[in-house]
Amino acid sequence: MTAGVVRIGCGAGYAGDRLEAAAELAERGDLDYLVLECLAERTLALAYARKRRDPSLGYDAGLRTRMETLLPTCARGTTLVSNLGAANPRGALDATVEIAGRLGLTGMLIGAVDGDNVLEQLDGLDRTVWETGQPIGEALGEVDWAHAYLGADALLPALRAGCRVVLAGRIADPSLFVAPLMHEFGWAADDWHRLGRGTMVGHLLECGSSVTGGYFAEPGRKDVPDLTGIGMPIAEVDPDGTAVVCKTPGTGGQVSERTCKEQLLYEIHDPAAYLTPDVTADFSRAALAPAGQDRVAVSGGSGRVRPDELKVVMGVRDGFIGEGEMSYAGPGALSRARLSAEIVRDRLDRQGVHYTGLRTEFIGYDSVLGPIARRAEPPEPFEVRLRIAARTATERAAAIVGAEVEALTITGPAGGAGKRSSARAVVSVRSTSIPRSLVHTTLHTATT
Repeated sequence: MTAGVVRIGCGAGYAGDRLEAAAELAERGDLDYLVLECLAERTLALAYARKRRDPSLGYDAGLRTRMETLLPTCARGTTLVSNLGAANPRGALDATVEIAGRLGLTGMLIGAVDGDNVLEQLDGLDRTVWETGQPIGEALGEVDWAHAYLGADALLPALRAGCRVVLAGRIADPSLFVAPLMHEFGWAADDWHRLGRGTMVGHLLECGSSVTGGYFAEPGRKDVPDLTGIGMPIAEVDPDGTAVVCKTPGTGGQVSERTCKEQLLYEIHDPAAYLTPDVTADFSRAALAPAGQDRVAVSGGSGRVRPDELKVVMGVRDGFIGEGEMSYAGPGALSRARLSAEIVRDRLDRQGVHYTGLRTEFIGYDSVLGPIARRAEPPEPFEVRLRIAARTATERAAAIVGAEVEALTITGPAGGAGKRSSARAVVSVRSTSIPRSLVHTTLHTATT
């Protein structure tokens, strides 16, 4: 336990985040803790696809590259906490130990936390699917995987055991930051005010460089210096949960009240009741103030008793998507693309291809705003890319959708080029909740 300031940094805000920025943070950030937040519903689904091909896999696809770069910093005293374990935390543990041995890093305790996989516990549970109202018992036949959002308490045993690297699966994003603060400052599990402040710190950092100017920037309105070399965020946290947010020294980007305000409101339905596994956080009285160049003081967060149950995210088999694309350019590009779309729809109908939710987009004209763009009557584009996608029950039907778009090369209007098609299985995300008493976590450790 410490009575001083804890320096905690975020080296990844999603699975594809820049490794170079994480390496700079690890080397120059003077960190006590380095957090890598790399898991979302999509990456969890992809992890399961890898695990089906090879049961030893299922951890984050970038784990090996990240560990090869960052483990030497851990050997020098920084503790790494991450959800890189994805669908296979124990596999992530084995891979990390192997990498540490290859790098000659000895004497480090590595920990992996599992127990977030709750598919078996859902069987017989009297709950409904939030999005559909369907009883869980009826839905389970199509559910491939189900993970509870664990909180900071799941990580504490690993930190108390002295693990230099802590790997887990579906941990709630801010909880990755709250756990080190609870461990260092000795916060109780029902110290709602401090847990709320810690959650606010975690929420500010969890998306990485979003709070240092990335995703914030807009030329001419919100200019950010040196986005090419943007740095990752750091929080200097006091024992009471107040903090100063800054970034890796000597890097690009910026930390300002505006960047912090945008990130603070990100994904928050109710700033006075942000539900996490650790606390019902209250950001409604948050206070941000300049504290120097690229430094913002954060205070005013609070919290109330945590939710009774844990949220569960489920991966549901939901048919297939077939899609195809084709580009048109020059005078009449949009008209030719529209004619092509009509042709594909007619050909699918004539073949009796059953589909739902067929979607036609003209990229460069209405693919983002859809009907809003068309109502605005934008000028006729000089180039446009047609995209057609349809949901089908079978992979064969999905393949036909893309094949008909490709066939436009010589059976459609003039000038079609740059064809592309695909057919893929769909994993939809559904949600429910589970009593905490049914979720049991286990710590696995190994020494390098």
